[in-house]
Amino acid sequence: MIYPWLHDTWQRLCELGQRLPHALLFVGPAGLGKRELAEALAAHLLCSTPGSDGHACGRCAACQLRLSGNHPDLFTLVPAADADSGDSDDARDGGEREPDSGKKKSSQIVIEQIRDLQQSVAVTGHQSSRRVVVVDPAEAMNPFTANALLKLLEEPPEGCIFVLVSSAPRRLLPTIRSRCQQWTFTRPTADALAQWMNAQDGADDDLLALTGGMPLAAQRLAGRGASTLRARFVRDLAQLPAGDPLKLAGQWDAWLKSKEALAAGFGIVQLVDWMQRWVTDLASLRLGGRIRFFPGEEGTLSALAPRSTVASVLGCYNELASIRRVAQHPLNARLMLEDMLLRYARAVTGPRP
Repeated sequence: MIYPWLHDTWQRLCELGQRLPHALLFVGPAGLGKRELAEALAAHLLCSTPGSDGHACGRCAACQLRLSGNHPDLFTLVPAADADSGDSDDARDGGEREPDSGKKKSSQIVIEQIRDLQQSVAVTGHQSSRRVVVVDPAEAMNPFTANALLKLLEEPPEGCIFVLVSSAPRRLLPTIRSRCQQWTFTRPTADALAQWMNAQDGADDDLLALTGGMPLAAQRLAGRGASTLRARFVRDLAQLPAGDPLKLAGQWDAWLKSKEALAAGFGIVQLVDWMQRWVTDLASLRLGGRIRFFPGEEGTLSALAPRSTVASVLGCYNELASIRRVAQHPLNARLMLEDMLLRYARAVTGPRP
């Protein structure tokens, strides 16, 4: 699927034809449809008779193989955890992956995947003169994996096109970035976003704002019942200045273990991420800016703003950023929640400026 805000980019890619470079890097915030565009481009390149709009026909032998997941000239490199859950970088927007009842899957693209790819592309293409490799998210490669891929980018097999998808391009090796033609994606325009929102059932403006205007991330959150989770998050924080941070930490610890949270894939990483966005809006108000992530809570945030100082709120944001870096693997989730909420409580109950 090509989303409305990506139509112009799609047309430009299709118009390149044989001039398409051997390596592309799709860069932009999560939740825009970069992965879907990469897959559509792969389908276009492998199809025997693409339509005038550039889309694969869906009927030829190559398309049938691709649709069945068995095309020998299409390679998709994703972390094992994403392959099992069906997630893409575009869908997550900082959220956690689906819970897995079995052995925990790797969140990295491992070097064995690159070695398998090297062996596969060393032989002539099966169905056409082109082969396509999609890597998503490209920043999921550790240095060993990245260097192995770099060798392929430096000496690409004939007819092989690489499409790397990334929401954090600075985490990629500079040498990998330099070997790719970069295509930058930005948030949809208001008109394109309104067009898409009007066509969706159950579109949620609050979740769209929470994801920073990333429509696919908002759609995924809505499908996982995040509206209810968001409502509780806001209610709890609104009551915190007069409450006990340690008590709330215990309640949130139990909340994250509840069936509701587990079913939605809602964990401590996303909770910390929401805290960062809440504090960002608070800081923006103190600096005379606008609310971006929680516009529906302007009254609550406006009441909190005078209780804090610019320095205390910005300090809290920096502390949350440090917590976020280790939230994926907390040694003690309860202690982390206590630390986070105590820091936040100090920021919003300080002296008036």
